[in-house]
Amino acid sequence: MAEGTLLIAWHSRTGASEALARAAAQGAGSAALLARADEVRPEDLIRARAYLFVCPENLATMSGLMKEMFDRCYYPVLGQIEGRAYATIISAGSDGEGAQRQIDRIATGWRLRRVADPIIVNVHAQTPEEILAPKHLDSAQLTRASELGAALAEGIELGIY
Repeated sequence: MAEGTLLIAWHSRTGASEALARAAAQGAGSAALLARADEVRPEDLIRARAYLFVCPENLATMSGLMKEMFDRCYYPVLGQIEGRAYATIISAGSDGEGAQRQIDRIATGWRLRRVADPIIVNVHAQTPEEILAPKHLDSAQLTRASELGAALAEGIELGIY
């Protein structure tokens, strides 16, 4: 990964978070490194200038694979990424706040700084069938993700992050 990149770390079970991460990467253009959470290494976090964490909320928490990424990378990068910018996108059936709080607590431990309001995309999935079904987002939801990716990339390019 090149220096000065936006690391977009994502996990998705039913497609919503993946679509949001890809839209953000498209908005960020060449500044983006799109990486599934299980592929993110501590070195990727160290080399990036800013981060976008994208995942679903499952049972009021961030998805397990996203949590595993943080567990695996937390201590190897501790003290090496302080002050860097981050933002989040959470896809949720109804709320998303639990996953959001978890990521914010981890980011606080790393001493990251939030540079954009959280985006929580509510897919209104309430039944087991709706929850497990592949998700299809509308253009407005994807546009918000794309605009966030573009804004983060612009901040990197301008040297703000």
